[in-house]
Amino acid sequence: MPELPEVEVLRRSLEPHLVGRRIERIRVRQRGLRESIHPQGLGRACSGRVIDGLRRRAKYLLIDLERARTLVIHLGMSGRVTVAPAGVETEDHEHVSFFLDDRTKLRFRDPRRFGLVFAVPTHKLAVDRHFSHLGPEPLDSTFDGGTLAAAAVGRRGPVKGFLMNAEVVVGVGNIYACEALYRARVHPARSVARISKPRWRRLASATTEVLERAIRQGGTTLNDFTNGDGEAGYFQVSLAVYGREGESCGWCGRPIRRIVQTGRSTFYCPGCQR
Repeated sequence: MPELPEVEVLRRSLEPHLVGRRIERIRVRQRGLRESIHPQGLGRACSGRVIDGLRRRAKYLLIDLERARTLVIHLGMSGRVTVAPAGVETEDHEHVSFFLDDRTKLRFRDPRRFGLVFAVPTHKLAVDRHFSHLGPEPLDSTFDGGTLAAAAVGRRGPVKGFLMNAEVVVGVGNIYACEALYRARVHPARSVARISKPRWRRLASATTEVLERAIRQGGTTLNDFTNGDGEAGYFQVSLAVYGREGESCGWCGRPIRRIVQTGRSTFYCPGCQR
C-alpha cells in the first residue's frame, strides 16, 4: 500500500504538470471504488475549474481548485495517478480521467478498487469524516517526542501499533514503522506504557528521518507504485529490516527476525531493539 512518502513523491511529481491547468471534463468508467463515485457531483465540483495547488494530508492527495473546491484522491492498495496525453489509449483499470486544457489527462488507475476519489468544499476538509480524526503530521516542525509521549498517556499495547495509529500520528504505515523502530532501537512489541521520554524523542526523530529519506529516494516500490511520471521509487534498496528476515543486522550482525502483529509482518533486530 502506498504510504506517506509515496503520496508526497506523487504530489511533487504532479505539481508541475497540473498547477494552472483547467479541468475541462471528467470521465468515470468505474464507480465502485471503496466508496462509490457520483459522476455528476464530481463533474460539477471539478469541471471548468483551474487547479490552484496540490497538498497532502496523511495519505491523501489534495488538489485545490479555484472557487474553493478540493479534489481528494486516496490510492488505497493499488492506486496509481499519472499524467498522459488526452488521446492515449485507456489503461486497464483506468477508472477516472480528468481531461485538462493542455490536451493531457490526469488518470486514476486502481486494479483492486480500494482507492477513493471525491470532492469537498475546501473549508470543510478539516471536519470531513475522512480527516476529522487524523493526528499530527510527522513532517511538521512541531512533531517531536513530546507529541508521542502525550498521546501515549493512559494507553497500553505495543508501540508499533501505536505508531501506525492515524489518530496518534498520520501516514506511518507498516514499512516505515518497522524502519523507524529499528533506527530508534525500540522493540516493536514494547508497551507504550514502558517507554521513557528519551526513547520517545529517539522514535519521533527516527520516524521523521525515515520518512524524509524515503521521499528523497522516490518512495518505496514493492509492487506497482510509481510517481506521476510513471517512475518507480528506490527506497526499497535502503530498507534496513523490512522484508529482510534472516539477513544480518547492519549494526550488530544478528539475524533479522519476523513476527506477526495484528495480522501484519513486523521485522526487527533482537539484538539492537529492546
